[in-house]
Amino acid sequence: MNVHPLEDQLRRPIRDLRISVTDRCNFRCSYCMPKELFGDDYAFMPSSEQLTFAEIERLARLFVALGVRKLRLTGGEPLMRRNLPELTAKLCSIDGVEDIGLTTNGVFLRQHAEPLYAAGLRRLNISLDALDPVLFGKMNGRGVKPEVVLRQIDHAAEAGFEVKVNMVVQRGLNESEILPMAGYFRSKGIMLRFIEFMDVGGGNGWSMDKVVTKQEILERLQSAYELEALDQHYFGEVAKRYRYKGSAAQVGFITSVSESFCSSCTRARLSSDGKFYTCLFASEGLDLRRMLRSEADDDSLLAAIKRVWERRADRYSEERTEQTRQHRDKIGMSYIGG
Repeated sequence: MNVHPLEDQLRRPIRDLRISVTDRCNFRCSYCMPKELFGDDYAFMPSSEQLTFAEIERLARLFVALGVRKLRLTGGEPLMRRNLPELTAKLCSIDGVEDIGLTTNGVFLRQHAEPLYAAGLRRLNISLDALDPVLFGKMNGRGVKPEVVLRQIDHAAEAGFEVKVNMVVQRGLNESEILPMAGYFRSKGIMLRFIEFMDVGGGNGWSMDKVVTKQEILERLQSAYELEALDQHYFGEVAKRYRYKGSAAQVGFITSVSESFCSSCTRARLSSDGKFYTCLFASEGLDLRRMLRSEADDDSLLAAIKRVWERRADRYSEERTEQTRQHRDKIGMSYIGG
């Protein structure tokens, strides 16, 4: 399959594919799946509408042919998709894939860590928004204690995974946890990444007033630690990284609101029902599942993906204003993957 790498209208290559394997999650985090909208009777996607593992593998191979080098499995909560190690092994076998990661809340890791590692997975991003038990239970909407996730983080590290921890910071809710979280994971040598609260979807109650910016977080950290800025690892790296002086431990920032990185975004997204999106803040996507199940051949699928990416001019975070935010319908994070 001889296909040249793609670039979009802003000369951004396609390098990363985030694959949502399920829209289900055991948490009800307020910034993603608030329980007021995702109640116990919420109708999630029937399994017949989800891409099969064979369909995901086929599409992943096509995206790799067009330039993708990194894959990430997301959800919902991806560990709720049955037999995930089987899919992981299939994706790891694709020639040209240089890296595969998985984003999870960590609750189910103990039973899945070793099979996933054996299948070839090496990197995990684990979400944890507070060390305070009452606060974290409130934020995850299920009353789950942080100790549950912390044990899984330790287990994953012991199993050999490279682990990063993601913390979404919201003003008036968990900014008091910035220093405790930093201290805990610095002592563990695990990279903590602070994520600015983003206006993904339309139901998470986002407002600029609730955003704690990278600069504010950095100033809090600098009140306790000396930090050294690190160079970007590669074009399209999202996190702005710092090292604690005198230590190998690092901290990172995902700054979609205060310091947009649209100009270097190389990410494509595939929803669990097979829609191809070119932006986390997208309003619509290309239905690749329909093409797959209509027996489209590889050339037709490649042409469709290529056409969409080459027309891509998304830069929502650079254009975000109160007016554009209010007048744009956006796909929910639990559906498209974070």
